Amino acid sequence: MTDMITADLVDLHLDLSAETKEAAARSLAQRMVALGRVTDLDGFLADVAAREAQMPTGLDGGIGIPHCRSAHVTEPTLAFGRSARGIDFGAPDGPADLIFLIAAPAGADDAHLSILSSLARQLMDAEFTAALRATTDAESATGLIRGDGPGTGETPVRSAEEEPTGPRPQDDAPPAEPFRIVAVTSCPTGIAHTYMAAESLEAAAREAGVEIAVETQGSAGFTRLDPAVIAAADGVLFAHDVPVRDKPRFAGKPTVDVGVKAAINRPAELLAEVREKAARGETTPEAGTADRSDKAAPVDSAGDSGDGYATKLRKWLMSGVSYMVPFVAAGGLLIALGFAIGGWKIDKAPSVAEHFIWTDHTSWAALLFQIGGLAFAFLVPVLAGYIAYGMADRPGLVPGFVGGSVAVTINAGFLGGLAAGLIAGAVVLGVQRVRIPAVLRGIMPVVVIPLISSAVVGFLMFLVVGKPIASLQSALTDWLEGLSGANAIILGVILGLMMCFDLGGPLNKVAYAFAVGGLAHPTDGSLKVMAAVMAAGMVPPLAMALATTVRGTLFTKTERENGKAAWFLGASFITEGAIPFAAADPLRVIPASMAGGAVTGALSMAFGCTLRAPHGGVFVVPLIGQPLLYLVAIAAGVCVSTAAVVALKSARGTAPSDTQAAPAERERVSAAA
Repeated sequence: MTDMITADLVDLHLDLSAETKEAAARSLAQRMVALGRVTDLDGFLADVAAREAQMPTGLDGGIGIPHCRSAHVTEPTLAFGRSARGIDFGAPDGPADLIFLIAAPAGADDAHLSILSSLARQLMDAEFTAALRATTDAESATGLIRGDGPGTGETPVRSAEEEPTGPRPQDDAPPAEPFRIVAVTSCPTGIAHTYMAAESLEAAAREAGVEIAVETQGSAGFTRLDPAVIAAADGVLFAHDVPVRDKPRFAGKPTVDVGVKAAINRPAELLAEVREKAARGETTPEAGTADRSDKAAPVDSAGDSGDGYATKLRKWLMSGVSYMVPFVAAGGLLIALGFAIGGWKIDKAPSVAEHFIWTDHTSWAALLFQIGGLAFAFLVPVLAGYIAYGMADRPGLVPGFVGGSVAVTINAGFLGGLAAGLIAGAVVLGVQRVRIPAVLRGIMPVVVIPLISSAVVGFLMFLVVGKPIASLQSALTDWLEGLSGANAIILGVILGLMMCFDLGGPLNKVAYAFAVGGLAHPTDGSLKVMAAVMAAGMVPPLAMALATTVRGTLFTKTERENGKAAWFLGASFITEGAIPFAAADPLRVIPASMAGGAVTGALSMAFGCTLRAPHGGVFVVPLIGQPLLYLVAIAAGVCVSTAAVVALKSARGTAPSDTQAAPAERERVSAAA
């Protein structure tokens, strides 16, 4: 810990330079840059913001703990700031006055991460945080955090090896037969929340007279609980935002499954819920019949057990889309490069396995095209497989991939993949609920579930739902092929609005997935859709970049800096480049973006522009049909959005400042995205 924090990394008057969490992170990160601990300020802050977008880092008790692992960090570093007014980090009980910014290198060693994790545990100590609030100078604060300050009276922060791994001793004699709980905590980065949740649960267990053993599955690695401890437990508590490793170990016991922040904010309630489930005799299936509880799979869990069906459905579909996108990018761009190098007839080239001339550029073009085609062939099976995974965890993968492959075989396309994934997940969940003899439980996950679910999904896709979906897909393809005039323009407007509404969120991804699905079997209509979608998606960041250039006084200094990066992001078709602007002012930025996106989508369709590449922005313009008119469509939308956002911000009547914030508006755009 000695090397991780120095007095130069402490700011006891953070409120003088920052009133928002973004400004606070920037102020503390600048201290890291000054000491050479961070090499790229904006790159590091982007990583911090990406972690913050996964889940707010504010904790009850006035603590904010933004953190990330980043390639821009040279060594594990901790910066501390104190704000008299408080800064909103999304905690349920209000703003945070103690802010810790934790920066870990992308390949940080376990020892350093262990110390950072131990600090996270210290933050749950009321005496420790009270001392930090009372200290008057940076040196004293540094000593408190290190645990080596003279006269601080604090216990030094311990490494993971020194942390107790089992239940902590009770102040009073424990009851003869205490209630025993085993728990697992984990968070996306595994640096802070994982260990804070463990500390919170242990403290609540001591208060309740419950024995608890916590397995922290963090970045510093984890030590599995003794099987005997698990076997003796009366209940299980999972507090996690990433999949629990080796989850079947805990099957067959009363289980509560929540997000990691729930364990930090309301540990006593969770312990009581485990006891109530045990009293009612509720248990999860034994190991071998399932490796999941009756809640959503970890892959789609956001820690909210009250999600409605519509929310769960969206998460399942987004799970499939997120795994599909890398195949889209790799396969689609390879195909596009093949066309660019070898011409439009490259798809008729013979197999490169049988005919390849090293000095012939068309052979290389055919190689790229055929590799891309193979990658593209996985789109529908991957989509279906990971939708099923989102619903039923690993048992859903096999029937999901099988159903997706059937969808490809019968030409059911993208819609068939969606249906296959949902059917596969539902079938696996149904099989898991069937009571089976104990003798069969050991072969359930490797034989019985894959066999039965694949057979059922294959039957349904081949003979029941597959053919109607294939007919619908064919009708949709014919409709796209026949689009012209007003109909094409209306579709372009709709796609443009969808791409710009949530700037990379679910609605944006639906429009993008719709366009990419058409590339699997390209027609003139589907290529027009792909062109309109990419053009509209480029508008928001380019418009914000232009607006900060022509009317910089309407934007904060931070937004003006973001505007410089937005030029490249927009040109590369990264719609998310506009999110910082929308987060700060959604009621002006989002409508303006949608207006420009609608114009661009309509013009792209009206001009008959086509696109065979699923990504790339201006860098794939040579692969676009009607490239000059395509650029005109983008420019027109950018001008419309720029004019709209400038007009709306000018009507505001007051100039922005770098310390002004709009927390309510940020919350609205975060919910939308």
